[in-house]
Amino acid sequence: MTQRFDVYLVTDTALSGDRSTAEIVEAAIRGGVDAVQLREKGTSARDRYELGRTVRELTRKADIPLIVNDRIDLAAAIDADGVHLGDDDLPIAVARDRLGEDALVGRSVSTPETARRAEREGADYLGVGAVYGTTSKETDPEQSDIGLDRIRAVREATDLPFVGIGGVTPENARPVVEAGADGVAVISAITGADDPEAATRRLGAAVRGVNADV
Repeated sequence: MTQRFDVYLVTDTALSGDRSTAEIVEAAIRGGVDAVQLREKGTSARDRYELGRTVRELTRKADIPLIVNDRIDLAAAIDADGVHLGDDDLPIAVARDRLGEDALVGRSVSTPETARRAEREGADYLGVGAVYGTTSKETDPEQSDIGLDRIRAVREATDLPFVGIGGVTPENARPVVEAGADGVAVISAITGADDPEAATRRLGAAVRGVNADV
């Protein structure tokens, strides 16, 4: 089941200031976010589970997908819609086996070759980056600041929908979509914004402005 997103929020309590992740998610939902990924790398499995249950209710009411970063077991435990996997995580086939054929399974890639491999292995969508570089997560130097030319190359390599991630803001989102991404995924551009709802709306306007012209 392929899935296209305009604006995809990746949560991170550490970047949310004095606001809770649930508050950030609620604001992003009001702003029109299309999907939420529960990341929360710095929290315990138990805390992530409890937070995940809360976010699951918010996303269910809003009828948008909740996707869990890395943890197939946590995705199953909170009845999430899917999981997003990286290079060091379990294979896509394992996620499909544990979560079912209807689950959304995303894959992080940074090259045309890894995009083609993810498509062959059955990914539903891709996260491609880091486009502009990022301070929100540690990335391999070869996977950081890959630029718009790489976005174009990935677009030529795969028919899968994908979001560009890494340093994306409302101000620079449009070129990412013009280069071939279907949408953008962000962490700090929403979680660290003074007004997360407004930031989400601005990101959506930038993406949909390009898609409307296509």
